[in-house]
Amino acid sequence: MARLHEFQGKQILLRHGFKIPRGSIASTPAQAESAAAALGVPCVVKIQAWTTGRAALGGVGFADTPSQARAHAARMLSMQVGNFPVEQVLVEERIDIARELFLSLSIDDRARAPSILLALRGGTGIEDRSAGVIRFPCDPRLGPSAAAIDAELGSSDLEPSHRVLVRDALIRLFAAARAVEARSFEINPLAITRDQQVVAADCRLTVDDYAVVRHPELGIEIARELDHPPTALETAAYAYEQADHRGTFYFAQMNRAAAAGSRGLIGFHGAGGGGSMMAMDAVAAEGFTLANFCDTSGNPSPAKVYRAARVILAQPGLVGYFGSGSGVANQEQFWSAYGLAKAFWELGLDIPAVIRLGGNTEDRAVDILHAACRALPARVEGYKKNDPPSAIARRFRELVESSTRVWSPRPPRRPGFVGAGPGFALKGGRVWIDPVAWAGSAPAIVSRASGLLRDDAGRPALTLSPVDFAAKDSEMIACEVECRRDAIGGEDGAVFVELEMPGLP
Repeated sequence: MARLHEFQGKQILLRHGFKIPRGSIASTPAQAESAAAALGVPCVVKIQAWTTGRAALGGVGFADTPSQARAHAARMLSMQVGNFPVEQVLVEERIDIARELFLSLSIDDRARAPSILLALRGGTGIEDRSAGVIRFPCDPRLGPSAAAIDAELGSSDLEPSHRVLVRDALIRLFAAARAVEARSFEINPLAITRDQQVVAADCRLTVDDYAVVRHPELGIEIARELDHPPTALETAAYAYEQADHRGTFYFAQMNRAAAAGSRGLIGFHGAGGGGSMMAMDAVAAEGFTLANFCDTSGNPSPAKVYRAARVILAQPGLVGYFGSGSGVANQEQFWSAYGLAKAFWELGLDIPAVIRLGGNTEDRAVDILHAACRALPARVEGYKKNDPPSAIARRFRELVESSTRVWSPRPPRRPGFVGAGPGFALKGGRVWIDPVAWAGSAPAIVSRASGLLRDDAGRPALTLSPVDFAAKDSEMIACEVECRRDAIGGEDGAVFVELEMPGLP
């Protein structure tokens, strides 16, 4: 789930009619001092971090003067919560709380609908006080029933004037959560102040990963629940995933160096959650340290697999590339083989690679991988569903032990005809055709182009409109790999698909 900080969640609540304390964000001690001076009242300084129990961590401080706020901020901005450095603090007015309530909305996956919880006593340990929590089921479109809320609150110990305010808070919370497609939205405490106001004093918010693309206004950089700030590679990989929804692509960096006693750092490329976990266990059992976790599944395009391989190989210090999925995938494995073969050729792969391409068309996939990679400096071996991960992990260890190379990232190679020969736009890139190779081998190129190219008086032409052709990047990547595999056009091939890779060299 994508998480937002407290101050971001409070702005959403404010837009939906909630009262929130006056305050502002500070990134430096000086800014915190200025924020406190602008408030002109005693204030509270809170770290903006994705964690509970901030007070116990020293992440909440009370200040009576701007200089005290500055001191709190100076201390807090040097803190680290887990792997996350504290980069911002919230400086806001201290409110006079008479009573604390707990209010939250979450998605009940079993009911396939939202559910709102209300506890008439807030604070910590709500999960241990379930008997005092009221649950309100919600219609996914209409929210909680006002009549049901009134019935529950009518028998509570809330003052009559407060019952109306709390009922309105429940209804507004649903509206706020629905507006941003939240998986959970918690207000703790929902405070009743001594001047009879109901105020959202603190909040936590997570947004459904798949909804993030529909809410650019939230400014979520990457919809991944990582245990560290997103790295440059993770950010780039997420952007590639969002730009191409054919299949899935998940990438997370894990280690920058091999563990003590390890056989070395490796790039890991899985396909399918369960199969990837088994493969990770198998290669870890052989004594390797994983640089990353990567998964391309759900029938990914060759372009998506290619970009995944490029991201994995942007990590220095690898001694090998290990790929293995579930072995029973119903996706056409040959598309993944084309993507891998293209990436390995462009980067001149010189460390061993073992790839298990189990599933539909696995025979064709393994043949493509072997034939397209036979001229590489490294040994690349493909395996099928009947080859267990433990066996191919042992074979991988043998190949790594016989190799002395350590991977060093490098710019991808580009044939000399790129930018000079005829070119046609594709989704996220462009296909280039060598005019010399076309002059001598046009029929052979056409036969490998899935009916997309034709010869027009000695020049390549499209058989369909440029708009329709732009969606045929998979077929043209296959054409590129097959031409090079069959020595059409020489070492560089006759066709080259140049794909955009923002964020990578």
